[in-house]
Amino acid sequence: MKAVSIREHGGPEVLEWIEVEDPTPAPGEVVVDVVAGALNRADVMQRWGLYPLQPGWSPYPGLEVSGRIGAVGEGVTDWKVGDGVCALLTGGGYAQKVAVPAGQLLPVPKGTGLAEAAGLPEVTATVWSNLVMTAGLKAGETLLVHGGAGGVGTMAIQIAKALGARVVTTVGGPEKAAQARELGADVAIDYRTEDFAEYGPYDAILDVVGGDYLERNVRSLAVDGRLVVIGLQKGLEGRLDLAEIVFKRASVHGTTLRARTKEYKAEVVAAVRENVWPMIEDGTVKLLVERTVPMSDAAEGHRLLEAGGHLGKILLVNDGSA
Repeated sequence: MKAVSIREHGGPEVLEWIEVEDPTPAPGEVVVDVVAGALNRADVMQRWGLYPLQPGWSPYPGLEVSGRIGAVGEGVTDWKVGDGVCALLTGGGYAQKVAVPAGQLLPVPKGTGLAEAAGLPEVTATVWSNLVMTAGLKAGETLLVHGGAGGVGTMAIQIAKALGARVVTTVGGPEKAAQARELGADVAIDYRTEDFAEYGPYDAILDVVGGDYLERNVRSLAVDGRLVVIGLQKGLEGRLDLAEIVFKRASVHGTTLRARTKEYKAEVVAAVRENVWPMIEDGTVKLLVERTVPMSDAAEGHRLLEAGGHLGKILLVNDGSA
């Protein structure tokens, strides 16, 4: 089979479409014949060398795919060869085939195309695990979502609204602000001209930005507020006022989904299937796809992602699979 390899750390040009060994399913795994994958910021960080791989992780990028099961490992009883699925991965999705623990598989939601479904597992699992399982977001609370035009942001806006929250989001420019409001955001803030702290306080904040947003995030929290940091686009360091945390009884969480155990991921996937899949199937929540590009031209996908002008997901489609 072929997969996208990272030749060396650097720009998109270091991504190469090369021949590699076919995966085989270990006990409890299946092999998915990949129809499509989707891009995530973690893939870019891995390419730059800012996301160190842990033992056992695939060297190939890609955290979510869709396709059909091509082989089933020992002990797998809920899935069979030929089933159409999408899957949450630890890596390896930029390929024609990938081995996946069976607990990280999801059926393709009704009304969603097989290729399109590649853009669902990572964002839905990220949003549900952080907003509900970590932050404990409740109906009637106010949520601030940073990066409301990205894959995670567009999904977070919709899921939070479906849960009954008031949603405020930051975006870059009036066009994206209008699009965020169409998705359900109650307030869309242009971060280039407005200070999101002025629109608080917030019961929960989902932050994909990091860096110097930390101080303003904490200052913007309500009493008993929760900040969940899941991205580091603006850097690794920020100022933390401990008095703000103590007197507000606030909490700050830093999380990544990729490094979690397969047991935890299976728990998240099960929760997503139970709670989010019905929202997708009845149209309450929609996946936004900005562009599809060939898997063999993943470098172009990375250029589009880093340019930052997209709304929603960018998909990588294997030849003949569109």
